[in-house]
Amino acid sequence: MSDFHFELSQAERDYLRELARLSIASRFDANVMLPKPVSEKLEQPFGAFVTLKKQGHLRGCIGHIVGDQPIRKTIIRMAKAAAFNDPRFPPVNKEELTDLTVEISILSPLVPCVAEDVVPGRHGLLVRRGPHSGLLLPQVATEYGWDRETFLSQTCRKAGLPANAWQQQGTEIFCFEAVIF
Repeated sequence: MSDFHFELSQAERDYLRELARLSIASRFDANVMLPKPVSEKLEQPFGAFVTLKKQGHLRGCIGHIVGDQPIRKTIIRMAKAAAFNDPRFPPVNKEELTDLTVEISILSPLVPCVAEDVVPGRHGLLVRRGPHSGLLLPQVATEYGWDRETFLSQTCRKAGLPANAWQQQGTEIFCFEAVIF
């Protein structure tokens, strides 16, 4: 499995975070204008997740794993989805905007892997079996201090599968890396 090398300048990272914030704010104010990209690099197609936190607690997280649009467009869509369409939370309200922190994860393409390849904290996981699938970002394993087996088991549980499904024939495991900021 190769290392994912996609670097963004501080200006590009700041732009994407501000783009996410303004995308959410535009729901409450039709006069909000989204800024033009600060570089051509932001026109490259990548999957991404936008994670919103309020006072350190998860407030929304939605992503798109396939890089089929420019990253800036994916960030706009996922920021709005995280704020208003995450089924685990009520929609963000206008009063919360100043309390939200935005974390962006830009994803490498998914690659099939085996359990032994998984490095918690470096890899994110997608586990799929039949109609069930679950995804956890690389930082989740680090935040919870999970080892490889726990990370695999928790990804299976997120998919609605038994915790040991990753050990069963017919379960597909995909790894990816992410640039997180």
